[in-house]
Amino acid sequence: MAKCAFCRKLIEQGTGMIFVKNDGRQFNFCSSKCRKNLFKLQHVPRYTKWSKAYEKGVQKNKEETKTQ
Repeated sequence: MAKCAFCRKLIEQGTGMIFVKNDGRQFNFCSSKCRKNLFKLQHVPRYTKWSKAYEKGVQKNKEETKTQ
């Protein structure tokens, strides 16, 4: 199973879409929402609240504040 290039959710086999750039890099997307946020709107997953990258960053910040 592949992970979405934007939100990092697991994509079931037979669903989603693959975007291939001219240089050969492949991007797997679970939905058009993720594809548009990454390429058209140029959003960063760390700052998008519904992505797993954002959740990971929030958890990391909470751990840092607890140790200080």
